Amino acid sequence: MGVDLKSGGRQRKSHRTAPKSNNVYLKLLVKLYSFLVRRTDSKFNKVILKRLFMSKINRPPLSLSRLGRYMEGKDGQIAVVVGTITDDVRLYEVPKLRVCALRFTETARARILKAGGEILTFDQLALQAPTGANTCLLRGRKNAREAVRHFGPAPGVPHSHTKPYVRSKGRKFEKARGRRSSKGYKC
Repeated sequence: MGVDLKSGGRQRKSHRTAPKSNNVYLKLLVKLYSFLVRRTDSKFNKVILKRLFMSKINRPPLSLSRLGRYMEGKDGQIAVVVGTITDDVRLYEVPKLRVCALRFTETARARILKAGGEILTFDQLALQAPTGANTCLLRGRKNAREAVRHFGPAPGVPHSHTKPYVRSKGRKFEKARGRRSSKGYKC
């Protein structure tokens, strides 16, 4: 008995088994965490490896203010982010944090270190917490991108809050029919 192939051929599950990027440093991290996944019985390492495979859109940045909020009352734990840590000028005082991330913006790095915090790379984390003990795994908001505002039910449909793609924000653009009672209708 063979596999019953429908018209589309065999439907394979699509998931990454390696990163698309050719970054050699990322490939070294993948090598390290593949080893840890194989040798330790830790779900933490599996999640880290899966996130290292992800595209940039699926590795959203996390700001210092959000990081500080998430780490409140978690003294001694290491914040782990598979992505970038960015600075937030609205945050007046940065708390003392131990953070491990793929990248840090220059100002974010300086502010964490100035507050007496510690910055770790993923290879250092593998030595300090090979099973992910005493760590807090975090990630940024995927839907914070401006592009996401354009997704959803078509703009103009009732109860749709989708942002239209408009070439200009003038009086003549998307501001007449359906927006004012003198032009057809208003909803």
